[in-house]
Amino acid sequence: MIPSSDLCVRAVQSRDRRFDGQFFTAVRTTGIYCRPSCPAPSPKPANMTFYVSAAAAQRAGFRACKRCRPDATPGSPDWDARADVVGRAVRLIDDGVVDREGVPGLARRLGYSERQVERQLVAELGAGPLQLARARRAQTARTLAESTELPLSDVAFAAGFASLRTFNETVQEVYALTPTQLRERAEPRVPRGPTPTTAVPTTAVPTTVWHTITVRLPYRAPLTPDNLFGHLVATAVPGVEEWHDGAYRSTVGLPHGPAIVALAPRDGFVSATLRLADLRDLSAAISRCRRALDLDADPEAVDALLARDPALAPLVASAPGRRVPRTLDPEAFVVRAVLGQQVSTAAARTHAGRLVAALGTPVDDPAGGLTHLFPSAAALADADDAHLAMPAGRRAAVRAVAALVASGELDLRAGADRVRSSGVLGAVPGVGPWTVGTVAMRALGDPDAFVPGDLGVRAGAASLGLPSTPGALTRHAAAWQPWRAYAVQHLWATGDHPVNRMPATTSSDPSTAPEGEQQ
Repeated sequence: MIPSSDLCVRAVQSRDRRFDGQFFTAVRTTGIYCRPSCPAPSPKPANMTFYVSAAAAQRAGFRACKRCRPDATPGSPDWDARADVVGRAVRLIDDGVVDREGVPGLARRLGYSERQVERQLVAELGAGPLQLARARRAQTARTLAESTELPLSDVAFAAGFASLRTFNETVQEVYALTPTQLRERAEPRVPRGPTPTTAVPTTAVPTTVWHTITVRLPYRAPLTPDNLFGHLVATAVPGVEEWHDGAYRSTVGLPHGPAIVALAPRDGFVSATLRLADLRDLSAAISRCRRALDLDADPEAVDALLARDPALAPLVASAPGRRVPRTLDPEAFVVRAVLGQQVSTAAARTHAGRLVAALGTPVDDPAGGLTHLFPSAAALADADDAHLAMPAGRRAAVRAVAALVASGELDLRAGADRVRSSGVLGAVPGVGPWTVGTVAMRALGDPDAFVPGDLGVRAGAASLGLPSTPGALTRHAAAWQPWRAYAVQHLWATGDHPVNRMPATTSSDPSTAPEGEQQ
């Protein structure tokens, strides 16, 4: 929802960055739209019109400001947090579903008719799914034009445009520049990665022609990166994830092929170096990275609510802007969560690493030590006992969960119905509340997911003088809604574990991993 007009005007006049991405200001006298923090002189309030999305401003005929680049703002926190059809639709569109499956595919995934989806999106966002996808394609095209040396015809194809004519017209309408002018105006600070990069051939692993692109991922300040990167690295699966040269690196399967991402925290943004087997996956890769690092969160809103609790207030003050470490691969994460039930993090990593070596798809990595994609759900569902060396109950749970993911019954994708998916997972024999809560928090992205039975959460609560039994802690935590997943991060941070610290070495070391969270 757009804030009140008075609040929007004050935000524009004070150039308040906290509102970037939450609304867009269109100026009727100039025909452009801006982010609230645009450094240009503030227009007269009578000339301002406010839109909830860049697509809505574009649909109304406004062009993107060349100075503040409003299409490059962090996403609205509403769409990441909301579990209704509009929030799910926006996440799916960001993940490229409309480009791959069209509006009918989006509607099927949501369980609504195309007309209902269109009506609800226009009512809340001022633009339908085609306009939202068009805005996304325009931003992808801009990123490629500015950060690579690809021929512009390839940029058009990679961004998802059906023709060069549509590509040229869209870029001209949105940016008031031709694609060639976009490239010529690119600021020197924008890195231009080599395109493409061919990995060094080996006899064991098929080589991939990687397209390497480095982009900046903006976020709303403040951000405390310690637990975010510490957690991802301390729980990293060997061969799939690592900490290398100051960046968290991971392989990930995208709709058109494999990718390797490297994410490094910087002042005011996260640097993302993306190696893509297929450039059509650029938008999906950026969307996955933003979700994995929770970059579209509104830290001031979260911190303000949690700080009302006297027990949490000192933690919030000492580490403002904690994010929830999520995952690049939700379907792999649910299997990892089952593997981690009632065992240490080190043991869970060992089990996962064995599965990766035996069943994962090999990947060549020219810049580090990554070797595989995590095994597919279908491969895990059919895995023999030799590859699942664990107690019979957990082995059956892994197979059952993998089969549900492979069949589509357990949906963990960007637009999944979180309540339904949690119910499907919780009905699997051998899967308990800790696993359901952890998957809801880190794979489904539920900002209110809570794991009161987790040992680290209970220990943290006890150290603060809070109730430490699951029932009593849940009752106390009602005041933390709808941000209980963030409270979990603060409770975990009361312990001295690597998950709470930025990695200090060049690679993740399983021997330093903390004891895992347990049911």
